[in-house]
This record gives sequence, C-alpha cells and structure tokens, in this order.
Amino acid sequence: MAARPGGHNLAVMNGPKEKVLTLDTMNACVKRVEYAVRGPIVLRALELEQELRQGVKKPFTEVIRANIGDAHAMGQKPITFLRQVLALCVHPDLLNSPDFPEDAKRRAESILQACGGHSLGAYSNSSGIQPIREHVAQYIQRRDGGIPADPNNIFLSTGASDAIVTVLKLLVAGEGRCRTGVLIPIPQYPLYSAALAELNAVQVDYYLDEDRAWALDVAELRRALCQARGHCRPRALCIINPGNPTGQVQTRECIEAVIRFAFEEQLFLMADEVYQDNVYAEGSQFHSFKKVLMEMGPPYSTQQELASFHSISKGYMGECGLRGGYVEVVNMDPAVQQQMQKMMSVRLCPPLPGQAVLDMVVSPPEPSDPSFTQFQAEKQAVLADLAAKAKLTEKVFNAVPGIRCNPVQGAMYSFPRIELPPRAIQRAKELGLAPDMFFCLRLLEETGICVVPGSGFGQREGTYHFRMTILPAAEKLRPLLEKLSQFHAKFTREYS
Repeated sequence: MAARPGGHNLAVMNGPKEKVLTLDTMNACVKRVEYAVRGPIVLRALELEQELRQGVKKPFTEVIRANIGDAHAMGQKPITFLRQVLALCVHPDLLNSPDFPEDAKRRAESILQACGGHSLGAYSNSSGIQPIREHVAQYIQRRDGGIPADPNNIFLSTGASDAIVTVLKLLVAGEGRCRTGVLIPIPQYPLYSAALAELNAVQVDYYLDEDRAWALDVAELRRALCQARGHCRPRALCIINPGNPTGQVQTRECIEAVIRFAFEEQLFLMADEVYQDNVYAEGSQFHSFKKVLMEMGPPYSTQQELASFHSISKGYMGECGLRGGYVEVVNMDPAVQQQMQKMMSVRLCPPLPGQAVLDMVVSPPEPSDPSFTQFQAEKQAVLADLAAKAKLTEKVFNAVPGIRCNPVQGAMYSFPRIELPPRAIQRAKELGLAPDMFFCLRLLEETGICVVPGSGFGQREGTYHFRMTILPAAEKLRPLLEKLSQFHAKFTREYS
C-alpha cells in the first residue's frame, strides 16, 4: 500500500484511531476499586447543589453533606494557634506583625529553620522534617506514659491514608492461594477495601458484634482467619480504634487479646488510631496498641510487628485538607524498614504545611505560653460539642421505631441500623440497588440529607444501616436528625 511522505499509512491516517487505554485494556484491579464515602450518592448530592444554584425548585433549600468527616466543611472553626503558626510559616513577613503572639512566632521560626531555604515551599526528607519526627516521638512517649519512641521508626505522611497504603504495599505478595490476605473489620472504612482491591490482595472480613456495641471478638477473628486460609495467606490484621464507621472504643482487655491472637497467628498488626482524641462515652478510654504491646512485655513487646497511624484530619483539629499524618513502626525488620523508606522517597515528601500543623498537634502550647489558655479552651469546646452531639444522635435515633443506634463512644459518626419493609427491598432489587442505597437516595432527593449506605462499609447480610457524621453544627444537627427520622417513618408507610 502506498504511503504518504514521512511514512504515514493512508489507512492509519484516515481511519479512526483506537484508544490505547480503554475499560477493556486498563488495570482490572482499578476497576474493582469502590469508595462509598465519595461514591454515586455524593455525585448526586453535587448535582442537586448545582440544580439549587440554578433555581430549580426542590423540597429543601440546601444539601447537607453528612456523608464525610470533614469538620471545617461542616462549620467547625480552625484552632487559632494552628492557623497562626501556619500563616507565619507560609508568609514569614508576618513575623514582624504585632498581631501574632510571641510563642506562635517562635514556633514558626523553629519550623522554618528546619526547612530547606527556610521555606515551606522546599522539599523535606522523604520521611519528614527531622525535628518534627522527634516531636512526634516525644508526643507518643508522653501519651503512652513514658514508654520510649524512636524518631527513626516514625515516618510522616500525606494524611494517615497514604501511610496505610504504603504499609499494605509492603505486605502484599504472592499469587493464587498464596496471595496475601488482610483481615479488616466489617463494617470498615472503605479505604481498606479499595486499597486491597487496587493491590490485588484478598480482603478477609471479620464482623464486629452489633449486639454488643460493635465489640471485637477474638473468636470471630479466628473464624475469619481459619476460613481464609483455605484460599489465601493471611498476613495482616487491621484494627480501627476508635471505630469508623461504628464509633466503638476498644477496652484494654480486648486490645491485649487481639495482640496475643496476632502474635500466635503470625499476623502483622495495623492500628488505625486517627480518632484517638475523639472519645466521649463515660467509662471509655483510648489505649494505644503501642502502649499495651510494650506493657505486655516479652515475647510480645520484642517480637510482635505493629504499625500505628495518626492524622491531623480528625481529633479536635479537623485539618483534613492540609494532609498531615504519621506512622510509627514497631519491631519491623530493619531491611524492610529501609524498603519502606525507599517507597516514601519515590513520592519525594509529605506536604510541608501538613507537617507544620502536625508539629503543633504533637507539641501544643505549654501552660507558660501566651497561647495556652485560648488553645485549651478551643480544644475542649470542640470535643465537648462533639460529645454532646454523640449523645443527641443516639438519643434521637433510638426514640424512632425501626431505627436502632448503638452508643457513639468515639470518632465522628453514628451507624444506625434501619428496618426496611419487604416491598422497599423488592423495589430496590428491581432498580439494581442495594436496599439501603435505595433508602439513602430517596432520603437525599426528598430532604437534601446526604448519608452513606451501610452496604458501602460492609454489614451482615439481611441488615441495613447508614453512616452519618455527627459534625453538623448543633443548631442544624437536631433538625437533621428529626427530619431523617420523619423520612424513615414516611418511607416505611409508603412501602408497607
């Protein structure tokens, strides 16, 4: 066939060019990834917001996004000291301003001294700014009653999520029946199922006990592990404490039992502890896995591998968008730890603004500092407000026939169980929807309230739930809860 000058074939030039990347040729693992927290229901919420802006009449005046733990988006005010120091770091000319307290200026200068070119715009070491890693170690040591923490075992990260995925990447190996299995709680935070799907690992579900306030039972861990060993090689156990989406806070006795189980079964422990500041229920207390592990003594303290994660996105800070966090590794093979360092270096470094805020979170103002009183007052106000909203949520939902809500002991969410009429379940199946997705979509269309169906987090077959954040301002939360309860009653009547 004749070719044009330059060697281009006429048929190739004139015919339609096939895409190199199509749904058929793309990475099949990526297609399996789902993330319900920002899934189809949230996309519909965005469309409704756009329609409201365009003047389309709806049975509501605003969309309330109760689907995600985004504190500042829901109206929580930033902590003044954190933002003052960050402003000074981002724009050092402000260090000459009389509008900032001296301790905020000292902290900003200290952070900038540790940055290349004294600028947050420079790269840092891949594992994070060294003085900040040292401050994180000191924070962990104070938190855990004096148990030492080594800065060399601490890696700063782009939020906790990035560190969690990095550790999972180190763990995932093998093919066929030797593929890595990872035990995750059901209900779970969908980061885990999404990451495991992307990495082509095997998700091993263990169920939390809803009838015992979402308690973790080692007998259930053993059931899940034994069943999984027939088709994969379980290597890791993930724990979320306080729980997301379930809001439970684990007892020390439970944590000890989990550590013994992981040790006996040769499982790497991953402790997601990003809600460690968010504990509300009377009698509940946060115990870090690191502290319990060390206090159990040998052989657990010297041999059990552990990675624990924390973040600036939750707690009283709520600085989700600044993307700061850390992971501490314990008893990790030194050669593997070097590989982890290499993995992090590929992405250069975590964002420096996030590292700066993390520094303030782990070493807040001292009682002698000018900012101390205001900082403490703001921190306590946020946590007290969340505690009140946790109790309110439980109280309102449990007064409604057909809704049952366990105590919100910690974190930022409730995960109520809802009864759905058989006709509603049948209608959902006709539409190709999970029944609780059908309920949540109808709720969104009729009330503007956006929550996430329990099917996006996992739940026992035949049960239906939704996750709702307790973050909306108090003056909005009660009407929201009441409107949601009224909708459930209406929905039940319609399909009964």
